[in-house]
Amino acid sequence: MLIFTNVTWLDLCLASAGVYLVKQAFNKRNPAPYPPGPPGWPLIGNITDIPHNKPWLTFAKWSKTYGDILHIEIPGRHIIVLNSVKAAIELLDKKSSIYSDRPFLTMSCELVGWKHALGFLSYGDRFRNYRKNIHRIMGSHAAIDVYQPIEEIEVRRFLKRVVAQPEQLNAHIRHTAGAIILRISYGYEVKDNNDPFVDLAGRAMHQFSRCTETGAFMVDIMPWLANVPEWFPGAGFKRLAREWRQNLKETVDAPYKFAKDQIAAGIAPMSYTSNLLNGRTLSAEEEHMVKWSAVSIYAGGADTTVSTIYSIFLAMTLFPDVQKKAQAEIDAVVGTDRLPSFADRDSLPYIEALIKESLRWNAVAPTGFGHCVSEDDIYDGYYIPKGTMLIPNIWSMLNDPQTYANPSQFNPERFLDNDGRGPEREPRTISFGFGRRICPGMHLADASIWISTVMSLAVFDISKIVENGVEHTPEVDFSSGLVSHPKPFKCSIKPRSAKAIALIQQDVNY
Repeated sequence: MLIFTNVTWLDLCLASAGVYLVKQAFNKRNPAPYPPGPPGWPLIGNITDIPHNKPWLTFAKWSKTYGDILHIEIPGRHIIVLNSVKAAIELLDKKSSIYSDRPFLTMSCELVGWKHALGFLSYGDRFRNYRKNIHRIMGSHAAIDVYQPIEEIEVRRFLKRVVAQPEQLNAHIRHTAGAIILRISYGYEVKDNNDPFVDLAGRAMHQFSRCTETGAFMVDIMPWLANVPEWFPGAGFKRLAREWRQNLKETVDAPYKFAKDQIAAGIAPMSYTSNLLNGRTLSAEEEHMVKWSAVSIYAGGADTTVSTIYSIFLAMTLFPDVQKKAQAEIDAVVGTDRLPSFADRDSLPYIEALIKESLRWNAVAPTGFGHCVSEDDIYDGYYIPKGTMLIPNIWSMLNDPQTYANPSQFNPERFLDNDGRGPEREPRTISFGFGRRICPGMHLADASIWISTVMSLAVFDISKIVENGVEHTPEVDFSSGLVSHPKPFKCSIKPRSAKAIALIQQDVNY
């Protein structure tokens, strides 16, 4: 929803006219043409063309006319959309030294305060320090092995909650994702129900998704609107920003204080925060980096993991043959007398393929997180000026029929050797982003998705729900926003056997 009034439309026209006249007065001839794209209007460019609901679909449609790299413009900013893996790799990977900055969004960065989080940091020393700390703790498969017991125990608790209240599936997934991330980030063990930190962080992530949605706030196009008072007509965004900023501050400060208090009392379990604080006296800058890098782990991992795991339950509801194959593999390798563990991962290739397909089928971040180029560049004969925002259309890349046969189908076998044909492209090289901005918590997210999936399939049968004798087929529809979630759906979740019930009910403790 655009936060406009007649006043701001007039302001937009006047501001655009001013920008246009200044550019005309001082503009020098470009060294090459911009990439092709939909023609814009004088003064306002493509501002009326950019969709605010599922923009990745429109970008993919435009690519059929204008090609894999297309250009649009709004007052004060050039935007380039990359619709192919090749273009994304050529620019964001191979030229990462100049394509690793972030666009500054006034609403989310300045007014709400997300500018301190890793995802919004400009490429520089603070960014590199965040990444170095996170990489040391969870930047490799070996580094995250130490957290496997935490993940296995929290997923066991998830199974208990699901069998007790299967209709609350989404809430259970969200609770478990929050429990894992909070334990690893701060050493905090969540309460069974209505945990204050999970609720706090959940609100912050919902608000984060709203304030970063493409075109949702006019202040991102006209930053000077940030200076208008709250009572001014059309300035409702200022009141929202004030509320969201306070919630974000609590989300950053409260779990960090918990971790510090635990360390001071000598009872802190191992966590990202305790590893960085134990036995050290930090400067104000160092403490700032620990606080914000810790909350960045939550922001980067919790919501995306929820979306993927929820989409797997949707896929199992819609594609029962896939579920049966996965369960047959688990039964053959693990048996029915125990739950699967990470030790079984290398012996379960079909489950591995299922995880890959889940990352492809539901593009959790359909348009990725915009990059920004730090100096003028020429690519494929096209001019990309300094400050241009680049949007990788990850949804388009993961649904390209030239790369993935029948992309709307959930088919794990595409990632296995079939009839002498090699597997299709590994989706994890796309879904977690590109270049120096690739998700630093990708290994942790991958592990959480895997263990949640394999344990759930070991003990549950997931199917379409029957109400009043009528079977209901869930709709495959994913929400708009920076993080895309499956539309809420109903499904039947039942234990597979008496043995499965006994495994679910086993006591679990840290």
